[in-house]
Amino acid sequence: MFSIPIVRLVTLACVGLLAGSASGPINSAPSVQRVGTLRTARAAHTATVLPSGQVLVAGGMADGGGSLASAELYDPLRNTVESVSAMAERRIDHTTTLLRDGRVLIAGGYNGEYLASLEIFDPVTRRFQPAGPLTEGRSGHTATLLPDGHVLFVGGVGRGWTFLASAEVYDPATGRAVPVGSLSVPRESHTATLLADGRILIVGGHAGRRQTMEVYASAEVFSPRSRRFESAGTLVTPRHKHDAIRLADGGVLVIGGADRTDRNYYATTELYDPRTAIFDRGPAMANRRYKIAGTSVLLPDGDILVTSGARAAELLDITTWAFREVPGRLPDAYRFAAAATLRGGDVLITGGYSDANQNTAGMWRFRQ
Repeated sequence: MFSIPIVRLVTLACVGLLAGSASGPINSAPSVQRVGTLRTARAAHTATVLPSGQVLVAGGMADGGGSLASAELYDPLRNTVESVSAMAERRIDHTTTLLRDGRVLIAGGYNGEYLASLEIFDPVTRRFQPAGPLTEGRSGHTATLLPDGHVLFVGGVGRGWTFLASAEVYDPATGRAVPVGSLSVPRESHTATLLADGRILIVGGHAGRRQTMEVYASAEVFSPRSRRFESAGTLVTPRHKHDAIRLADGGVLVIGGADRTDRNYYATTELYDPRTAIFDRGPAMANRRYKIAGTSVLLPDGDILVTSGARAAELLDITTWAFREVPGRLPDAYRFAAAATLRGGDVLITGGYSDANQNTAGMWRFRQ
């Protein structure tokens, strides 16, 4: 009478072992676990998921300062890291964009010069090749893949430490970038979010340094059809060094950030409604966070994962509209980290620097 239950238990155990061999230990609840170490400790780098499921980690700030040309590939199935050929230029505060053909476009950045150069990483050859260039050097800009396959670059900092209001669109088919309409104000440390209707929402940011810095509450939206920007509402709280992510219902959640001094940084969020161009207060996080752009993720179930800027990641439960910390604390509140969504919905968190301005080579994986 016990033969059927026994067989069933053995089968489930075997299934569990097989699943664990591919993705690591199984947990009954979401958690963050350390899974490995990068070859090079880095911050302000990029992490891009390739069509193969591997993750390209490129460039960034070296430990102790300076910029990196090195790149590495993480394989989530084997949980291994390997070096690949270096970029032609060292880059920090650059962008990477996965193109429609599976290649990765690396743009701009800073290495003592504000770079206009572009490179393309080919996953087949595992090498970087020159592309471009941009119409002007820029660092701390945003890059957004448009519905037609072109890439929009917005703002940043350029030659002579000049804050940029300019924008340009790059065509991967021709390898040419062309200027488009400008922002109403220069912006760095802003966010750019692709809306459901194909427009791009630009939020917050700053221009100026130290006592002359102005942190913006304004938002603008770029229309690919007109190739111009127009006003798109006002934040409740001016902020920069924040993050923004589109929700499953088409709204945009603006997360964290800081004021001009960077001593006051926020646990607050705001929700943008593209239909009304109005920002409203959203749910508060348990932890204040800044220097987190690009590290928040929309999960397959519609929840939002905020990965960096504090010792604990947090989940926004879309049904209760409340944040909760995820088990598995990081050693420090790493900032300027990078996050990438893996196949199956897990999230890889890499690098960043600590409160002591020390880079980490750590790699963590959020498992559902």
